[in-house]
Amino acid sequence: MSDEKSFKSPFYQSAPELPNSWAASGALRRAVRARVSDEQWLVFSEELQAFAQTLLDSVESLGQKAEREIPSLVSFDPWGRRIDEIQMSTAWKELDQFAAREGLVATGYERKYGAQSRILQFAKLALFHPASAFYTCPLAMTDGAARVIELHGTPEMKAGVFKKLTSRDPDEFWTAGQWMTERAGGSDVSQTAVVARFEAGAWRLYGDKWFTSATTSQTALVLARVEQSTQTSNQVSSDTEEEKGSGLALFQVELRDSRGKLQGLQVNRLKDKLGTKALPTAEMTLNGAVGVMIGAPGEGIKKTASLLNVTRLYNSVCCIGAMARGLQMSTAYSLERRAFGRLIADQPLHAETMASVRSRAAAATELVFHAIELLGKEECGQASKDEVAQLRILTPLVKLYTAKEAISNASETIESFGGAGYIENTGVARLLRDAQVFPIWEGTTNVLSLDALRAIGKNNALQPLIADLLNRMKGVPSSLPKARIERRISALAHHARKKATVSVDLQATSAREFALALAETVAGVLLLERAVTDELSGLAASRFIGLIGEWIALEDDIGAMDLASVKKLALASF
Repeated sequence: MSDEKSFKSPFYQSAPELPNSWAASGALRRAVRARVSDEQWLVFSEELQAFAQTLLDSVESLGQKAEREIPSLVSFDPWGRRIDEIQMSTAWKELDQFAAREGLVATGYERKYGAQSRILQFAKLALFHPASAFYTCPLAMTDGAARVIELHGTPEMKAGVFKKLTSRDPDEFWTAGQWMTERAGGSDVSQTAVVARFEAGAWRLYGDKWFTSATTSQTALVLARVEQSTQTSNQVSSDTEEEKGSGLALFQVELRDSRGKLQGLQVNRLKDKLGTKALPTAEMTLNGAVGVMIGAPGEGIKKTASLLNVTRLYNSVCCIGAMARGLQMSTAYSLERRAFGRLIADQPLHAETMASVRSRAAAATELVFHAIELLGKEECGQASKDEVAQLRILTPLVKLYTAKEAISNASETIESFGGAGYIENTGVARLLRDAQVFPIWEGTTNVLSLDALRAIGKNNALQPLIADLLNRMKGVPSSLPKARIERRISALAHHARKKATVSVDLQATSAREFALALAETVAGVLLLERAVTDELSGLAASRFIGLIGEWIALEDDIGAMDLASVKKLALASF
């Protein structure tokens, strides 16, 4: 008999088990319930419960497989012929087929439930995103392309490519890319160098696109500069003189021929990105690719506006989907993991931390679905003039705010797991790597802050937004923390009036702070409005409003500086 001392078996932590995401997403359920009729709610909630269960039972594994089997580029065949084939996981194609069958784009255009169709569609997208290995990216651009073609496409496009982009048949469904970014331009599309020449009866595009997402799609919308010598007499811009001079136009390009081979396109390399590993992103050269112009020369930027309205809200709904996933994972872990003699969930400071994280996620969810509600109304012709103006300013605000919140949420999720959260193969660390793309796609925080500023200056969009917020506050009882929010609204309105009297450069210096403060103020109002009839929303509103605190305009703050001092400090060496 061995005389070795017995030893206690080592401890192994159980992985957190994911719940049905619709059942576990109280903020999402409340946001949807508040914006649909009783009859619609019965239909929507039943459909979303079943949809979330399907995600849990089968789609989660597809997303995980796609993340393991990342795209690869095969430039040449064994005999030296250029083929430029992007090899994808079979799971990626299955995600494509699932998205088609579930109508993740089609729902928004069938409009079975009128303006509320967008609410059902985006609720599904919020649930789908965390399981999808970022398949929501091609869906976003597909939806954006469909909207552009619905509004501005030729009759042939509407009868052909539009139907494919909005099909529920996996064999007919097409996805679309969005190719705007170039080496010199980035967000500044006025630097676009890809040119369009009218040759042999067709527009052909030449040049390089530095960042093309969803490169395996069947079609793409491409921004290009029309060479003046090739503009035909009947293609005259109806836009401003400034944009006429730019010569930019939007084109719909079909990527492959009947054999599946690229047409006038070359894939130079796939991007090695921080996150979104399963998503194919490439540098492309257009070498005579045929494009069909949407609109006229000089209208390119204007025509992309309807696309960006959609894709920016996709970005936002993916943010809240990712935030909900982080909360579900950390909650499940806290109910399993014991430390210092009790469950993490029972540790007071952990509970305090997560209460703040959850309240911020609830506010972001309300903000996103408020914008989605307005989008649905605008598309169905039910939005008032003031609501259209509100959507104009809310779209960049919602996108920039939720993107920043998604990163913060992901960081807190990782920290809640301790060391396990920092390990790649637990799947937790990927939340943060993937979240970092949200403030970059569809416009950075600064770009969108300036866009919100333009909405105020050119579209007078702030006035109806402030009026709407004040009107909503009338129904909030004084027992809730409404006074602080009302003071914020007043301070923001004062700031905007004061800034309107100074130079554009000086307006820009506080645009970021102003945009973030305005977004969280709108979120606070919406959460207070929900709190009138919902106890949990009341708790979330009180916590959220306490977190965001008062807002003091930068020029009234002790840290305010003139523009020269700001530049000096920004470039200083410490």
